[in-house]
Amino acid sequence: MTTITQPQARIEPARAPRGRMMRNVNAVAAIAYRDFLKFLRDRARILSTFLFPLIFIGFLGGGMQATFGASSGYNFLDFIFTGVLAQTLWQSTAIGIISLLEDRQNDFSQEIFVSPISRYAIVFGKILGETLVALPQGLGIVLFGIILGVAMNPAQLLGLALTSLIASLYGGAFGMMLLGLMPSRRAADQLFPFVFLPQFFTAGVFVPIANLPLPLEIVSRLSPLRYAVDLTRGVFYWNMPQFQVVVLDPLWLNVAIMGSTFLLFMLVGTFLFMRAEQNR
Repeated sequence: MTTITQPQARIEPARAPRGRMMRNVNAVAAIAYRDFLKFLRDRARILSTFLFPLIFIGFLGGGMQATFGASSGYNFLDFIFTGVLAQTLWQSTAIGIISLLEDRQNDFSQEIFVSPISRYAIVFGKILGETLVALPQGLGIVLFGIILGVAMNPAQLLGLALTSLIASLYGGAFGMMLLGLMPSRRAADQLFPFVFLPQFFTAGVFVPIANLPLPLEIVSRLSPLRYAVDLTRGVFYWNMPQFQVVVLDPLWLNVAIMGSTFLLFMLVGTFLFMRAEQNR
C-alpha cells in the first residue's frame, strides 16, 4: 500500500496548479470570445467604429497636409494616420470595458466572480475580448491609409500590428481602472468623454506637441494615450529622417512607462471593481 500512496502524494500537488492554470486560461478564452461575438452581432457598432477614424484621417489628415505639409518637414497624412490608429484602438478597448457595468446590472459579473477563477484572469479576459474587437478596426484603418497614399513597407506593417496590440491592451487596462471608480453605466457614459477628449490633444493625436508650455507638458505626460501614440509613431518612423521631428520619447521609455502603468491600472482597477461587487 505504501508503494501506491507515496507516488499519489507526489503527483497530487503537481496537478493542482496545472488544473488552476487551465481553468484560468479557459476562462480568459471564454470571456474574450463572448465579447467578440457580441461585437459581430452589433452592426451599428461595427459601422460607427470604422466611420469616425476614416473621417479623421481622410478629411483632417488630407486637409492639414494640403495646408501645412510643405512647411512642416513631414507628411501630415502619415502623422495623423499613426495618431488616429493608436487613439482608436486605445479608446475602443477602454470604452468597451464599460460593458462590465452592464454585466453587473444583469448579475452576470457576480456569477463569474464567484467562480473558482482568478479575478485577474476574468479582468484580462474582458480586456482581451475588447482587444479582439478593436484589432479589426485597426486593420480597416491601415487599409484605408494605404488607399489614401500612406506608404508602408512590410517592416512598418509588422511594427504597426505589434503596437496595435499593445495600444489595445493598454487602453483596456486604463478603462478598467476608471471603471472601478464608476458607480453605474450612466455615470461612466457621462464621465468617460471628459477623460478621453482632452487626451486627443495632449497626446498629440492630431497636432504636434513637441514644444508645449510647461503646464501643458505636465498634463501631456500624465496622459496615458500619449505613450500609445508616441510608441506607434516611433515604430512607424523608425530609421526615417522624420523620426527626430515627430517622435517625442525613445521607444524604450514608452515601453517602460506603458508596461509599469499597465500593471498599476490592472491591480487598482481589479481591486476597486471587486470592492464594488462585494459592497452590493
